[in-house]
Amino acid sequence: MSKTESWGTRVGLILAMAGNAVGFGNFLRFPVQAVQNGGGVFIIPYLVSFLLMGIPLLFVEWSIGRYGGNKGFHSTPFMMQSLDRRRIWKYVGVFGIFSNIGIAAYYTFMESWTLGYLIHSIKGSFNGLDQEGVVNVFNSYIALDQATLFQGESLVLFVVVLALNVFILSRGLSGGVEKVAKIGMPLLIGFGVILAIRAFTLKSGVDGAVNGGSVGLNFLWTPQFDSMWNPKVWFAAAGQMFFTLSLGMGSIHAYSSYLKKKDDIALNAMSAGWMNEFVEVVLGGAIIIPISIGYLGIDRVVELASAGGLGMGFKTLPYLFAQWGPILSIIAGIMWFGLLFFAGITSSLAMGVPVLGFLRDEFKWSRLKAAIAFGVIILLLGLPTVFFFNQGVFDEYDYWTGTFSLFVFAALEVILFSWFFGMNKGWREINAGADIKVSVVFKFLLRYITPPILIIVFVGAVITPEGNDWAGAFQSLMNGGGWDFDNGSLIGKIMNTGLREQLAAATDPEVISDLKYKLLLTNLSRILLMGLFVAISLVVRKAYKKRKKEGRGF
Repeated sequence: MSKTESWGTRVGLILAMAGNAVGFGNFLRFPVQAVQNGGGVFIIPYLVSFLLMGIPLLFVEWSIGRYGGNKGFHSTPFMMQSLDRRRIWKYVGVFGIFSNIGIAAYYTFMESWTLGYLIHSIKGSFNGLDQEGVVNVFNSYIALDQATLFQGESLVLFVVVLALNVFILSRGLSGGVEKVAKIGMPLLIGFGVILAIRAFTLKSGVDGAVNGGSVGLNFLWTPQFDSMWNPKVWFAAAGQMFFTLSLGMGSIHAYSSYLKKKDDIALNAMSAGWMNEFVEVVLGGAIIIPISIGYLGIDRVVELASAGGLGMGFKTLPYLFAQWGPILSIIAGIMWFGLLFFAGITSSLAMGVPVLGFLRDEFKWSRLKAAIAFGVIILLLGLPTVFFFNQGVFDEYDYWTGTFSLFVFAALEVILFSWFFGMNKGWREINAGADIKVSVVFKFLLRYITPPILIIVFVGAVITPEGNDWAGAFQSLMNGGGWDFDNGSLIGKIMNTGLREQLAAATDPEVISDLKYKLLLTNLSRILLMGLFVAISLVVRKAYKKRKKEGRGF
């Protein structure tokens, strides 16, 4: 039974929680976001978001988790209803299972990339390739091209990584997840520190570098104050903070549900949160951008950053490491892709815990049976992201489960906690057994500041104007010209405006056919995700009726 699960040590819990938060976003996404949104000035809205949303939501999710866990719930559907008896809340809690399954479906595929690149770094497979050759390796790898270096191994490694996740989850919290965190997190931080030192000590003219390491750091953290009040920068900062702390997913709830009633959550939440910030801001900002600028120059890095972090991490760094010679390139590859692998697997394990908790609580499944069920679900849901990566299925999963769902769930849970459960009860829950005194300021933030900010950020994402030009959009609206939605806005996504614009502009029959195929797969992937949400809701309803029949209340 899941109620017999427990954390072995407090250090293990904190490392596991930090591992849940520390993921690909810390090393691949954060530095690129900073480059795209004002450099050093980006840290201001980022830290403001952390203080006004991040820390308050960490307190909320740890509190809900411990409160629900002591009532016998280890996943969010019935945790939510335990705070307020209205039946709708258990369906809000469905997001806490849906998001984990949806994200894990593509996240484990990304993990397989890091394992593949780790293996080939050891083999020296990138030595002798120019940058275009390394780019082609990645493109063919994700396309499952049998005639290339990797020979279609991405599918095999996806299954291997998934099986490894299932095995570790089957070993339980202290025997599996905690052990991995205790090994993986120190190695991750150690690898990151060494790579950051190497990046900082790059010297112009040595090993082919055109700039010293300090040039990249100065570029990354030099504030561009003209972007300070651009809403796009604030939305990007809030989104990055959300993504990197794993808020609104349900995994924090599940981890903290195995705490005792008087176990501290205040200091634990702060410790895990600030550890993640250190890894992201200090280490994440000190590796990929400085090394890339050291060899490629600022203009080229800005161009690559516009394509996102994957291009920098997988298409560029293997080539740059090769400039250090055969021995150092192997060591650097092991550290970089080993770092990413540990960042990935500690996060994907956290995604499995809520699913296992639900199946074991409600249907009395064994740990092994629940872990296998999780693996089968992720395999079936993840295969479309493997086979149709280039058709945008991966991106659709990422947007709807890794962005949209997180904001919706977080906004609703903080409203539930502060206004329906009650702020006074919630405040007592946060401070029960606390090893630190939580400032009363957070009580005010949770009730009056955090919910409106979440709603504003979400609405902003829904109606983002074309080109993120908010001033121009409002002026156009006032002049009767209407409001043109950006392709990346929620409305733009639903309407497929980006793809439809490409279709309208295309003249080549083959291109038109490819775009129509991509449009079809985009819509099918959304239907699949919607079906997943409905299916989970039906299972939750069945579990609710089962509870009523057995006389198990809330």
